[in-house]
Amino acid sequence: MENNHHKVIIIGSGPAGLTAALYTARANLDPVIFEGMQPGGQLTITTDVENYPGFADGILGPELMDIMRKQAQRFGALSFFKHIDEVDFSERPFKVKTGNEIHTADTIIVSTGASAKLLGLESESKYMGYGVSACATCDGFFFKDQKVLVVGGGDTAMEEATYLTKFASEVMVIHRREGFRASPVMWERAQKNPKVKFELNATIKEVVGKEEDGKKIVTGAILENTKDGSTKEIDADGIFIAIGHQPNTKLFEGKLDMYDTGYLKVEPGTTRTNIEGVFAAGDVSDHVYRQAVTAAGMGCMAAIDAQRWLEEQGIE
Repeated sequence: MENNHHKVIIIGSGPAGLTAALYTARANLDPVIFEGMQPGGQLTITTDVENYPGFADGILGPELMDIMRKQAQRFGALSFFKHIDEVDFSERPFKVKTGNEIHTADTIIVSTGASAKLLGLESESKYMGYGVSACATCDGFFFKDQKVLVVGGGDTAMEEATYLTKFASEVMVIHRREGFRASPVMWERAQKNPKVKFELNATIKEVVGKEEDGKKIVTGAILENTKDGSTKEIDADGIFIAIGHQPNTKLFEGKLDMYDTGYLKVEPGTTRTNIEGVFAAGDVSDHVYRQAVTAAGMGCMAAIDAQRWLEEQGIE
């Protein structure tokens, strides 16, 4: 059991978790990272990342995560490619369970991220990162003077549709009914934009694409009318899924304070949760920005918060 005790356990391995690992490792805290089922987080399903500082020509998402991991490991961080099944924050040291193993920790950094809600289509998965995206801020730049579809009817969809008009020649919002969940201000802003069109009472039944020079390309979508079930195919160069995000916090229900939406609550200006010694960083507690660079910044904050807390406890 002594071999399974750590000063710092990091749950999750996206930009927040790996940055937290880098900083705690350099502080000689010997962190261990439980990387889970999707090592590297959402960036592992992102092809070109052009808005992360330091890479003038852009970088592949999985490559960026691999570099971050190696950088943290260089200073002694240890990666476990295992999924945490259970946590116990009721006493110290804290306990986490993975399979038949129990690990204990003086402090824990939660960086399990959030997952974009998707349509659940096989064709959607096939073209994810090749014309299908869940982040307009990340990928909008690639669709200059092209036609794109935005799926959704809430504030996220209206905001992403309006943002995409900076690049795309036409943005068509696909919504399953006539009424919108979006706030009147966001809806009116999108409606007044001459580049934004609306296709109501419709859902995407299939993403249509092809392979060209060995690369997958989206060419359109098959829409299904929600009233009469009729279908039609429309042309599009890109499809943005904007039906919201779900923070990966099920593991912490009843253990950490969270909002109704599932995002973890942290003390403003810090990464401290309601449990002393447990910190949260990245998309798991950030429903506003959800960017790799902000997640990395929060990972740095969590590492420093954890280090200072350990010092206060007299744990060197």
